[in-house]
Amino acid sequence: TASWEVDIFGRKHNTKEGAKAALASAEAYQQAVQTQLIATIADAYYTLLMLDEQLDISKRTLNTWEENIRTLSALKRAGKTNEAAVLQAKANKVNVEASILTLEKQIIEQENSLSALLGLVPQEFERNELSEQIFPDTLLMGLPLSSLVNRPDVRQAEYKLVEAFYATNVARSYFYPTITLSGSVGWSRNEGVIINPGDWIFNAVGSLVQPIFNQGKNKARMKISESQRQEALLNFKQTLLDAGTEANNALISWQTARKRLDSDKLQIMYLKGAVLNTQLLMKNGQADYLEVLTAQKNLLQAELTETNDRYLEIQSVIMLYHALGG
Repeated sequence: TASWEVDIFGRKHNTKEGAKAALASAEAYQQAVQTQLIATIADAYYTLLMLDEQLDISKRTLNTWEENIRTLSALKRAGKTNEAAVLQAKANKVNVEASILTLEKQIIEQENSLSALLGLVPQEFERNELSEQIFPDTLLMGLPLSSLVNRPDVRQAEYKLVEAFYATNVARSYFYPTITLSGSVGWSRNEGVIINPGDWIFNAVGSLVQPIFNQGKNKARMKISESQRQEALLNFKQTLLDAGTEANNALISWQTARKRLDSDKLQIMYLKGAVLNTQLLMKNGQADYLEVLTAQKNLLQAELTETNDRYLEIQSVIMLYHALGG
């Protein structure tokens, strides 16, 4: 009962090669999903470290406000300040306490998100501090275009283009007759038995005989295949352009975060000096309490910004990892 089709015009060959390309495309998609998952898990982990650092800064700031309230209360009793200063300090303390509650809530939510990504029940994660994370001080600039070939979505688009190419060849082969060899009938095609396949193929190809009843269907199939190949080509070009843009954006983000961190460190150094000086001046009655409050608010904001910029530096490395296909 077995039969074989003589693959004179490459229909079987092109179908097989197209199937190989489809398999390779599916494997590339699998790697794309895996790379995306790894990048998402890494980003979730470092977000957790950033929230930990911001919580620690807020708690230290809360202790500072409690000390300020005690100092201002003593100055009030000594007649060097008024009740408004004490109330303002207490209001700032309550504001920091609210921020701490928000951060604690965000940490729990982030731990739950990380648990879900890892397929675990919600739980706490043992982790280090953000300041202890070690990342490269330099990244390769001027990435060659060939490095983007590692991206699974680029490879997937490339294999889709290969698959479309072979699909077009398959569609073209339908314009030619097919010959089948079976044990019971011998050489045959749809219209009947062939006595001499060599002579028949020579005459059919020489006179460009096309299957009469399927000509309209074959033309439509060919037109669709060519359109799909053109679509695959455009998709491949766009995927390559998008890949280059993502890699470039990741490098720019990393460079910007590094520069911002240098500015953050300098700003924090100046603000710490400003806080210390205004506190000393206030105790000696040479500065207003508003100057102290403003200096401490600015310091808190600068420290939180530095933590966020440190996270953005790490995030840009994760982005680059993903942009280059893992």
